[in-house]
Amino acid sequence: MKNITLLASVVLTAVVSTGASAHSTGHEATSLQQVVSSDFRQEKNVSRDNYRHPVETLKFFEIKPTDTVIELWPGGGWYAEILAPYLAAEGQYVAGNFNTKPVDEKKKQGYRVKSGKKFEAWLKDNSSTLGQATTVTFEPPKFYSLGDENSVDTVLTFRNLHNWAMKGHLQPVFESAFKVLKPGGTFGVVEHRANPGMDAKTGYMDEAEVIALAEKVGFTLIAKSEINANTKDTKNYPKGVWSLPPRLALDDLDKEKYLAIGESDRMTLKFSKNKQ
Repeated sequence: MKNITLLASVVLTAVVSTGASAHSTGHEATSLQQVVSSDFRQEKNVSRDNYRHPVETLKFFEIKPTDTVIELWPGGGWYAEILAPYLAAEGQYVAGNFNTKPVDEKKKQGYRVKSGKKFEAWLKDNSSTLGQATTVTFEPPKFYSLGDENSVDTVLTFRNLHNWAMKGHLQPVFESAFKVLKPGGTFGVVEHRANPGMDAKTGYMDEAEVIALAEKVGFTLIAKSEINANTKDTKNYPKGVWSLPPRLALDDLDKEKYLAIGESDRMTLKFSKNKQ
């Protein structure tokens, strides 16, 4: 009788496990550190971990593997390469991507369209690892909607605020993030941090102004972190933040100087959409 009971228990466990696996799209849940350390990531991206601190940053934002996360303008996919596999089993990764189907013929050949299409192709080519990762068109001033209101757990943006600020789009971007987040959801921001009085055209943003704008649209600042700070960054360069790596916009001029400074000094801010 004991052996029969044991056998039944094993069979039941196997059935339950199989059902759970099917429900999670066949992807095994894994830790954030495992994803960051995996061979799936490109070496050129791994080499920048000492400046971007992905494990510490995403833990600060309290990203859970069951979350639905929107990343605004993922660009070349540096963080997507971590977030999408991490969320593949139980959560959902959504990229707020460029418009890849513009009507304007000139725009069809532009950087954003090419970048957006490349990102979409990457998602498709790696679907076995990325699961149900998908995109939503997000390109101000025409495309602001990120999805249904109160529908996602977290919205993240990495080093993009200056792009929207230069065009006068920053407040509506923040408003879009606020609308799509669930009550209690997190808005996570990493951005090049300005010295007081600097213009967004330099690529740097004033931290106090960013916080004030987020609070204006309804967010509450939960915490700040110095995870991505860099005290070597003096921020007074001929071509702004793009003088620094990885861009190195001045090419070989003072290259060793800029390499020694490293990537920019960055604010890391966690906001919340308060529960009503």
